[in-house]
Amino acid sequence: MAIKPTIYKFKISLSDLNRDYYTALNLTVAQHPSETVERMMTRVLAYCLNADEQLSFTKGLSSVDEPDIWLRGLDDQLHLWIDVGEPAQERVKKATRMAKATKIYSFNSKSDTWWKQSHSGFASLSVKVYQFEWQDIQRLAQLVSRTCDMSFTITGDSTYITADNGEVEIICRELQG
Repeated sequence: MAIKPTIYKFKISLSDLNRDYYTALNLTVAQHPSETVERMMTRVLAYCLNADEQLSFTKGLSSVDEPDIWLRGLDDQLHLWIDVGEPAQERVKKATRMAKATKIYSFNSKSDTWWKQSHSGFASLSVKVYQFEWQDIQRLAQLVSRTCDMSFTITGDSTYITADNGEVEIICRELQG
């Protein structure tokens, strides 16, 4: 019998001062059995940084042919492909052919090593690559409960996140623009 995903429900008050985008999000997020809380919360953070009415989570780890998050237009064209983690160059190359824009959010302890090994291969690709500090993502994961009210305020390269049991500031460092 397959292990089922763990379901989290988030009520997020989002204030994106960079885009003048303000909304309340009700997100139901499935944590894949092989996924850490840190990775799941990086997906939530990436979602908030790119929030849009058409943005949605995909099957993610359950489907190798889909990104973690995508934005499909009303015409079903793929406008934005978002991957979380450290994808291979071939996957990113495929994503840049399929979507109008591609973004990667790297977050874990091996992120620096991955970027040193991969950046030259990504230089010719039309992809934006960002990095979060692993310690900040770990602090974010500590704020999570199965049902969670949070506030995300995005300004500049910082995201301030508050929850009932604490707060954290996460810097989004651009590696390739």
